[in-house]
Parts: sequence; C-alpha cells; structure tokens
Amino acid sequence: MHDLRLIVPDYYRIVECREGRWFFKKTTRFYNLLPIAVDFQDLELLYGISKQQIVNEMFRMKEGQTGFYLANLRQKRYYYCGIDVADIKAMLRSLGIGRDDPIDD
Repeated sequence: MHDLRLIVPDYYRIVECREGRWFFKKTTRFYNLLPIAVDFQDLELLYGISKQQIVNEMFRMKEGQTGFYLANLRQKRYYYCGIDVADIKAMLRSLGIGRDDPIDD
C-alpha cells in the first residue's frame, strides 16, 4: 500500500489496481465552500456515478492493468497513470494540475 499525499481538485479520485482488486484512495478535504455538511465520499450523490461504474470504465481502458488510475468525475474522463506515485504526479501535471515543489530543487 502506498502512502499518497497529493492535493487534487475534489472531483478527481485516485484509484489503484493491485492483483485484480481496485482500491479508491482516501481523500480529505482541507477547504469547504459549501454551507452544509456533505459526504464527499458519496460519489453517486455528488457526481451521479458509482464506484463500480468507475472501475468498469477503468478496466475497459487498460484491461485491469496493475497501477494507478485517475478519474475526473465531473467530465467522466479516466486516465492510466502508471505503477509509481511519480506517474500520478506526472499525469496531474500533464492535465494542468499542480506544480513542482520549490523546496525539492
């Protein structure tokens, strides 16, 4: 199991496929604009899609290949990132999300 600490928009989900099993990475909100309490893990309520539907789309894309996947739940777009956490960061950057950490230089 990988320890992921990435900041992504709330409508993106990171999913890992290992040995034919799919794992949705836990997300935590650090800023909420909504005046009411909402369960941000309830994908059907927020985006009208179930976890099973997401997994089906990702499976079709790469036939269940091991690695990390990225789901844009607003636009119903799915991406295969690769087998390393760095691959997720690279995919996010290619989508215009995130930036290099200036401390790492």
